Amino acid sequence: MSTPHHHDGSTPRSRWARWVHDRPRSPSNTARPPWPRLVAVLVALAAMLLPGLAVAAPPGPVSVTTVTTGLEGASGSTIGPDGALYVTEGAVGRVLRIDRTTGETTTFASGLPRSLIGLGGAMDVAFLAGTAHVIVTVVSPQVGGSDVVGVYRVDGPQEVTPIADIGAWAIANPPPPGLDFQLVRGVQFAMTAWRGDLLVTDGHHNRVLRVTPDGDVSEFLQFDNVVPTGLEVRGHTVYVGLAGPVPHLPADGRVVAFDTRTGGLEAVATGTRLLVDVEFGPGRQLFTLSQGEFTPGLPAGASAEPGTGALMLVDDGVATTVVAPLDRPTSIEVVGNTAWVVTHGAVQRIDGLTAPPHVGAR
Repeated sequence: MSTPHHHDGSTPRSRWARWVHDRPRSPSNTARPPWPRLVAVLVALAAMLLPGLAVAAPPGPVSVTTVTTGLEGASGSTIGPDGALYVTEGAVGRVLRIDRTTGETTTFASGLPRSLIGLGGAMDVAFLAGTAHVIVTVVSPQVGGSDVVGVYRVDGPQEVTPIADIGAWAIANPPPPGLDFQLVRGVQFAMTAWRGDLLVTDGHHNRVLRVTPDGDVSEFLQFDNVVPTGLEVRGHTVYVGLAGPVPHLPADGRVVAFDTRTGGLEAVATGTRLLVDVEFGPGRQLFTLSQGEFTPGLPAGASAEPGTGALMLVDDGVATTVVAPLDRPTSIEVVGNTAWVVTHGAVQRIDGLTAPPHVGAR
């Protein structure tokens, strides 16, 4: 089922989020849940299934294979220009390269700041013009560290360079009044390439940032307290996963689509508990990733319960389970009929995703 449309004449964008349109880029001042304490403020979302999204077909038989284990604080992932899977390990400050054909796992880059409090460090990786960039968070003096919170460029196997100080920018540009936050530099979670730049979610400050290769940082989207997490891009549309405030109920786990041509913002999916990523699969089917069940009463920094996560498929605006249980997954990449899922300490391969028989064109 879908949430109701607004009936007061207001647009989704004006009701609960704003796009900073044609705003001059501010020069940089240079996991994926769990989050520090956030106020549980719900927002109304407009729910309209965007044209061009495929109606989901029931997936065929799927198989799950563990590709590699022993990962330390693994979080984000991407498919590199060479076709390999790249995965960040926040606990040890490195990026792994996993050959999708053989499963061979090697260290692609090391020397990144490590997580200090069981959260943060190297969170996600994306490529610009063939060069890897890594988002690093929660490593500042506020948590006992001394490193830059922001985007690091990978210049060699053991050489990384901070190019965008998002932490300094966040201090100079705090979230709007009414949003509760404790970490002044934010908690960045996911990153993706977009039009030669990088888009970065900050689930603590509830916004999406745009970062240029030169290190300029600007606000792309500002939300109310909905906890933006995963990102996906298709054409002119940016899809943002929302985990929702604590306790991250399924009704609050949504995907919204932002049309960068018109500024329109629409909800396209609901029903994912503690949503941490969103990804298109075969035939424009939309998949979401649930980290699992958050136990009420635990601190906001706690992760989902072990073995309660799931890969989900959006059908008529509602996410339904395809594969479960998964152990605290954080990221997904889909290539053809195969999904690659980063779970707690491992990467799993899910084969058998199928395309629907009829797909609308956009």
